[in-house]
Amino acid sequence: MPVGLTAEAAAQLRRLRARHGELMFHQSGGCCDGSSPMCFPDGDFILSDADEFLGNLEIPAEEASEAFTVGVWMSKEQHLRWAHTELTIDLVPGRGAGFSLEAPDGVRFLVRSRLCRL
Repeated sequence: MPVGLTAEAAAQLRRLRARHGELMFHQSGGCCDGSSPMCFPDGDFILSDADEFLGNLEIPAEEASEAFTVGVWMSKEQHLRWAHTELTIDLVPGRGAGFSLEAPDGVRFLVRSRLCRL
């Protein structure tokens, strides 16, 4: 399952990394903000055998920051349902109801999905 990232989301991840250190995403399965990608300091969300690693987002370097990666995870059960989708993590104005790190900034991550051809 490919996972992409918009330029706006990448810029927010750079700001969050400067404040919180290394980061991770876990795609929520329906609690709090529905099905939102939740951003945490790396290791703060406890993963288990019930989670699937989707890959690393590559965040390119910019003037004041170095390149880094952000791991993306989802429950295996949800992954079975979304296995044929291409996901893009985006950033939009408005505060979500979850515990994701971007919430105090008045923005929220959301996932845009597109069905892949079989």
